[in-house]
Amino acid sequence: MKWRALIFSLLLMYGITADADQQLFMLRSAQPFPETMAMLQEAISKQGYTVSRVQHVDKGLTTMGFKTDLYRVVFFAKVDELHALTEQHPELVPYLPLQIAIFAEADETILVASNPLILTDFYPDAGLGKIFRHWHDDMQQIFQSVQNSD
Repeated sequence: MKWRALIFSLLLMYGITADADQQLFMLRSAQPFPETMAMLQEAISKQGYTVSRVQHVDKGLTTMGFKTDLYRVVFFAKVDELHALTEQHPELVPYLPLQIAIFAEADETILVASNPLILTDFYPDAGLGKIFRHWHDDMQQIFQSVQNSD
């Protein structure tokens, strides 16, 4: 239960306030954390994205009382798209690069990401809407690819 509260709190910090079922991508894998992490990075690459960094979140979690060393956030983007968007729409910088949280829970590994379509509520521009839809479709494919590798 602590994990769910933590994830919800982290997502609220990114401005997510609506129904979680429609706002999140979530996958529970029976594979161990290292294997799922490898499958995730491979799925991201297959969709044409570059993993820009993998952020360890465990130090902060440990100081808050959580016992884990298997909690990461994977940041990824299409480099040219990232540069163009940050130049043309600097208001999107807080949401870029795209990100997926991955963590171990008991014998499972869980992936969680916010649905990029929620950005259409904040940025109704039709051109951006197409980009958000594209990200949504790519994110969905990434999650399905990891699930199918399970």
